[in-house]
Amino acid sequence: MSAYIFQIQSTLIVLLMFYGIYHRKNRYKHIRTMKLCIIWDLLLIVQIELTRGAIVKASKALTNPAILNIHVSLAIATVLLYIVMLYTGTKLKNNNESIRPIHRFFGLTTLTVRLSTFITSFLVI
Repeated sequence: MSAYIFQIQSTLIVLLMFYGIYHRKNRYKHIRTMKLCIIWDLLLIVQIELTRGAIVKASKALTNPAILNIHVSLAIATVLLYIVMLYTGTKLKNNNESIRPIHRFFGLTTLTVRLSTFITSFLVI
């Protein structure tokens, strides 16, 4: 049952990311939406850890199925990319326009990695 709740939340997070990206020209809406996505996604990771012991499972990389190791790697990469997005986004919010190309590049990278995490989550269930 909890797997379905996690999948529903993950689906909503991904849809919310697209909504935030669609509104990238509206700075206020974009920032609030993307922060919500990041916070919700991090809370989802905490929920999964508390109910499934995900860290212990992930630490058994030598005996885990390959798809689980790929999923865990993508999830970790997503969290690291969120840090980059928050850093570059804060710079942009403070009118440092020179960071915009970096923010855009890492934004597309973050979206791609998050979508990959989403897809592999269905294969791990």
